[in-house]
Amino acid sequence: MTLIERIHQGRRHSPPRLLIYGTEGIGKSTTAAQAPKPIFIPTEDGLDQIDCDSFPLAERFDDVTNAIAALVREQHDYQTVVIDSCDWLERLIWDALCEQYGASSIEKVDGGYARGYTHALTQWRQVLSGLNELRAQRGMCVILLAHAKVEKFEDPEHAAYDRYSPRLHKHANALITEWVDAVLFATRKIITKTEDAGFGRDRTIAAGLGRDGGERVLRTVGSPSCVAKNRFGLPAELPLSWSALMQAMAPTPDPEPSLRLAGEQKEH
Repeated sequence: MTLIERIHQGRRHSPPRLLIYGTEGIGKSTTAAQAPKPIFIPTEDGLDQIDCDSFPLAERFDDVTNAIAALVREQHDYQTVVIDSCDWLERLIWDALCEQYGASSIEKVDGGYARGYTHALTQWRQVLSGLNELRAQRGMCVILLAHAKVEKFEDPEHAAYDRYSPRLHKHANALITEWVDAVLFATRKIITKTEDAGFGRDRTIAAGLGRDGGERVLRTVGSPSCVAKNRFGLPAELPLSWSALMQAMAPTPDPEPSLRLAGEQKEH
């Protein structure tokens, strides 16, 4: 078969790779548990109240890679792999590097000067390579969970501002957000109102939050308030639920050839 004969045409219907991040208790793990037949690789202790299958708590970096390897080699019927969470996995990676180089902290690995963070990318690529293998060979969906942090973003076109981003070092953050198909920020939709504070001053307060603190939503498009992206043409905001996300991701059927041709002729 020639290279031209191997050209792929049309969409590729591969399982999605998702990074869902947000504040503690927002419902990241609960949402991931609603995915088809999920298996969790936990790096933090927080699954006790969630009905799901999981490997033993990973206490070393090798525990994570061994779990991924087992899913690649052994027979199972799991359809989704969930790493919960990436920021705790990053700590395991740093611990492994500190042990390898005999350093007391990631800042001092290989003599310092941020070399530790650069070396950590090798371990991250090892994890992503294993997850790619699960996706390609086993057809598994990949969900990465992470907590959120507030960082100052230096915008070259505007004044610096604060925004939410995954709680990861910037090198790992760049690698992972480029690799995944969607970065989704889980948050609460808060309505505010202004009221008179007296002495000619106003104050802004939260209103209409309800008993659970406000409607939980997923932000799917980046904005000054958060890091987000998606390759699925999702609306900018969705309810925080797996069913809502899958419904929004459902591909629209291509038009019939006659309709497509008619549309092209109309444009001309």
